[in-house]
Amino acid sequence: MYKRLHAPIRIAFVIAAVLTLPTASFAQVKVITSGGFSAAYRELLPEFERTSGIKVTTTSGGSVGTGPNTIGGQLRRGVPADVVILAREGLSELIAEGRIAAGTDVSLAQSIIGMVVRAGAPKPDISSVEALKQTLLRAKSVAMSSSTSGVYLTTKLFPQLGIADQMAGKSTSSGAAAVGRGEAEIGLQQVSELLPIAGVDFVGTIPAEVQYVTVYAAAVVAGSKEIDASKRLIAFLASEGAATAIKKSGMEPSRRR
Repeated sequence: MYKRLHAPIRIAFVIAAVLTLPTASFAQVKVITSGGFSAAYRELLPEFERTSGIKVTTTSGGSVGTGPNTIGGQLRRGVPADVVILAREGLSELIAEGRIAAGTDVSLAQSIIGMVVRAGAPKPDISSVEALKQTLLRAKSVAMSSSTSGVYLTTKLFPQLGIADQMAGKSTSSGAAAVGRGEAEIGLQQVSELLPIAGVDFVGTIPAEVQYVTVYAAAVVAGSKEIDASKRLIAFLASEGAATAIKKSGMEPSRRR
């Protein structure tokens, strides 16, 4: 019967079939993610795209700060996005500004701060708070993130240890990758950001008494036209199936209620 249909009718059948396909097959989700969650995200994304049919484009930005390239800065200057993944501190600011769709934020993982030295260099003692303090004082240069962990170090930890003045002249917010390039002696950053860095050796995490836990969360951006697809992506990243990739990247999955 179908062979006898005229060409215009056959074309109409094809168009009708295409239009009735699930909308996820055509969804394109724009994501802005901060560096702390990016290693796990990169590992998980291909499986999500393969199983969902949803295409995802990804850019990056810092979780906190006032710069134009932070995630908040990008949203404020009109950069289009459907999903943001960042530290809770930064997300809370965006929620307060009305830039996040109500009730869509989901905690994904938590990360703690660690230290690296250049590959092959002696690993300093950071097993206690006093040992960490002495290591920081002896270091000729210290590289940190300009985002959440770096803000904690410069505004909380260094003053708490009584070394804020000494650290001010030898600290840089260029990121711990500077250690791998030979531009800094030690690096302090979230473990999930340290592990992918080339040319460094991981020393360990800073003592629990002065540790800072960063919770990463995802949310749908207010005004997104891909709300359903965005929620599917967030649910995938928060699922039990994502736990292995999250742990591999140096984080712990957030507990589900």
